[in-house]
Amino acid sequence: MKSFKKILIVDDDRDVLLAARLFLKQHAERVDTEADPNQIPHLLQNEIYDVILLDMNFARDATSGKEGFHWLSRILEIDPAAVVILITAYGGVETAVQAIKEGATDFVLKPWQNEKLLATLSAAARLRRSQLEVDQLRAQQEQLHADLDGQFPDMVGISQAMRAVFDTIQKVGATDANVLILGENGTGKDVVARALHRQSARASEAFIRVDLGAVPESLFESELFGHKKGAFTDAKKDRAGRFEIASGGTLFLDEIGNLSLPLQAKLLTALENRTVTRLGNNRAIAIDVRLICATNMPIHDMVASRAFRQDLLYRINTVELHLPPLRDRIEDIPLLAAAFLETHGQKYSKPGIVIQPVAFEHLKNYNWPGNIRELQHAIERAVIMNENGILQASDFPLGVSEPAAGDDIHFDDYNLQRVEKTVIRKAIEKHHGNISHTARELGLTRSALYRRLEKYGL
Repeated sequence: MKSFKKILIVDDDRDVLLAARLFLKQHAERVDTEADPNQIPHLLQNEIYDVILLDMNFARDATSGKEGFHWLSRILEIDPAAVVILITAYGGVETAVQAIKEGATDFVLKPWQNEKLLATLSAAARLRRSQLEVDQLRAQQEQLHADLDGQFPDMVGISQAMRAVFDTIQKVGATDANVLILGENGTGKDVVARALHRQSARASEAFIRVDLGAVPESLFESELFGHKKGAFTDAKKDRAGRFEIASGGTLFLDEIGNLSLPLQAKLLTALENRTVTRLGNNRAIAIDVRLICATNMPIHDMVASRAFRQDLLYRINTVELHLPPLRDRIEDIPLLAAAFLETHGQKYSKPGIVIQPVAFEHLKNYNWPGNIRELQHAIERAVIMNENGILQASDFPLGVSEPAAGDDIHFDDYNLQRVEKTVIRKAIEKHHGNISHTARELGLTRSALYRRLEKYGL
């Protein structure tokens, strides 16, 4: 395999053209030579060259190099990414410095040594390939950024699963219906809750979030309903609860599945009566909130096991919205990565970082147990550690899911294809045909699993 695809040599000395062509055709698929520099525009309009060797002095001006600089400028006007090496029999340090300043990649003196010329051309060709690759990556990045602009600017997704989420937000957002958001940790439940608020008639009012998983049981009533001064030891002044603060707007109760049964009863009473009573006071205060709740827990199973009140579930889930895990929306990973890349690039003063296509495939093939939050952390770490503006697969040292105890499979036949087929079949049986769960167990994407199912006729 030859080192170069196409090389162009422009020199008014036909002996130089012949010698260069005879040597370089051993290393290039094609070597074009041209004695008349006026043909350069025509050549560049029809061909793309890895490297252009350009003489600095033509017949009209034998020693100053002005013609060479003129044609260097014209080449870069036509193709700003062109890699040009200037050649001349007359040159010194000043000429070389000026050549680089004018946009040349390198400078070669006649007569040249073939080995040195080849090394110079090789380095220049690598530079050309790198420039084209970076330009392509930046163009892809710009397109990804453009795709981020939509009706839900804080939410990113083109997958079918996310389109269903967007559709539900559009239908429900404008209403006052209570919404229960279900999804694993890190899937973006908080972002969805804020999107619902922005779509509502209450968008100009307060959006108040309460992480119920972080509220001690002893402070639940004070936190949500408020208290009067002196109601307990640290109650040094009157304090409005979150329901009062959110009145007129939206109250988002995150991790509602963590509430104990006694606290569930108190919350249900407030929702049914649409009033709250501050600790240390008997006066009921009317509240007007749009309620959004979220949990990563199997709340319907909790109702069945009496760990969660069924009447409270009915009250909070007029509409149920299920957020897909990242492993079920892998086509959204490039968009999400681009959004996080821009955010963290600005945060750490490293704008313009791009991700290699092979790195995107690396990200897509990971299981993402931490979902979007884990992806965001992975991008942030990669940005912090990056030094050259390009992120490769090796910049994302992702974890590997460990098999659960008791899941070891033993084989007497070690043929790789038969082993893989057996493992896939057992995983499908384990998850009762659920493709998403099977793919997650195997550490594959859904599309990768489908390809294997077709391959093995499963």
